[in-house]
Amino acid sequence: MEVAVEDISNLRKSIKITLPPEAVGPHMDAAYKKMQSKVALKGFRKGKVPKKVMEKTYGEQIKNEVSEKLIQDTYFDALDETKLEAVVHPDIKSYEFKDDGSFYYEAEIEIKPEFELGQYKGVEIEHQEIVVTEDEIASHLEKTRRELAPLKTVEDRGAEMDDLIIIDFQGFENGTPLKHAAGNEYSVDIGSGTNGKEFEEMLLGLKKGEEAERNVKFPPDFANTVLAGKEIDFKITVKDLKERLKVAIDDDFAQDVDEEFKTLDDLKVYVRTQIKAEKEKTMDGDVADKIMLKLMDSHDFDLPARLVAYEINELVKELEGNLERQGLSVEAAGLSREKLAEQYKESAERRIKGDFILKKIAEQENIKLTEEDIEKGYERIAQQYNMTVADVKGYFKGRNDIMPFMHELLNEKIIKFLRDEAKIVFVPATDESKETTEAAL
Repeated sequence: MEVAVEDISNLRKSIKITLPPEAVGPHMDAAYKKMQSKVALKGFRKGKVPKKVMEKTYGEQIKNEVSEKLIQDTYFDALDETKLEAVVHPDIKSYEFKDDGSFYYEAEIEIKPEFELGQYKGVEIEHQEIVVTEDEIASHLEKTRRELAPLKTVEDRGAEMDDLIIIDFQGFENGTPLKHAAGNEYSVDIGSGTNGKEFEEMLLGLKKGEEAERNVKFPPDFANTVLAGKEIDFKITVKDLKERLKVAIDDDFAQDVDEEFKTLDDLKVYVRTQIKAEKEKTMDGDVADKIMLKLMDSHDFDLPARLVAYEINELVKELEGNLERQGLSVEAAGLSREKLAEQYKESAERRIKGDFILKKIAEQENIKLTEEDIEKGYERIAQQYNMTVADVKGYFKGRNDIMPFMHELLNEKIIKFLRDEAKIVFVPATDESKETTEAAL
């Protein structure tokens, strides 16, 4: 096999590969024999069609099949020979069976960018000191009271904040009913934000048994992609309206939350601990994000264009999958692949750049996954989705399934290394936070 490399750019290379006749001939002979055993042409018995006749009838088909196999069998050997690290599948520009029996093909590839690592250990990150305020505890208790409050049907007034309203509704866009903006016996917790401020607030004032029409203009960033940025007319029928009966937040309330709490103070201690743990978990994520932003700002290198295009396509496919689970298409949601590609470009570039930096750090620090790391990853997924570890392992049975999982685990390990090595400077909390009676750190 002869291999030659031509530079197209610093990241794009053309690999020109020639396979000698002795490497090509056996594949061609085998392909003709296989085809010969299957076909029957008029005037010839099955399996007895002469090769000359076969070439005339099936020559192009056989060449296509053989060329595909030859490329698959030799491409990675050619990469090994050239010491090039391709980051995406090759773009086969041309292939040709020569008169002398040799086979030639040209593959364009994109390779990993070369760059020098800057500072990545001891990166200084500022983070607000973690405090738990009395207001936060009170807010948490109020949320718990809201969730546990008894409900009573309301007959003599319209819907108010904190009410639970049950409705039949249908949304219309320019007079056309929207399949995915409709519901029967649909419960809306007004003021919870679960269904979006705009949707919930349009129900204020409606009474049990009332039929009404409402027009709502949803913001472009509305969570429901079917409604985002659109002006929708709703027809609504109120089936029921329930108010929450407020109970006192006292020792009895604490015992209703859980019998392990004897007093309200016991519950408050628990709530403070929970809020602190949540903030510490959030801090870990914030610190990791800030480290990555600093690393990306301090490293400048070109990115492989086809890899960026591939990542954009993966992000679009991910959105399409989410929409399909809602019974929608990109078009039905009022989106287009072209606009989505523009929207996702910056995100794709940052993900790719960050990944190159992390992998280079892993090489520098010899950070690798261990069997223990992988086992813990399985256990985490099992716990998250209420599965057995055996079921999780069964899901990750193929290379295409397990490689993204391994990639994610390795990146997490590298980021933990960076976070452990970082210098975190705690800055004073805001005036509002200082109203706490206890600082968590």
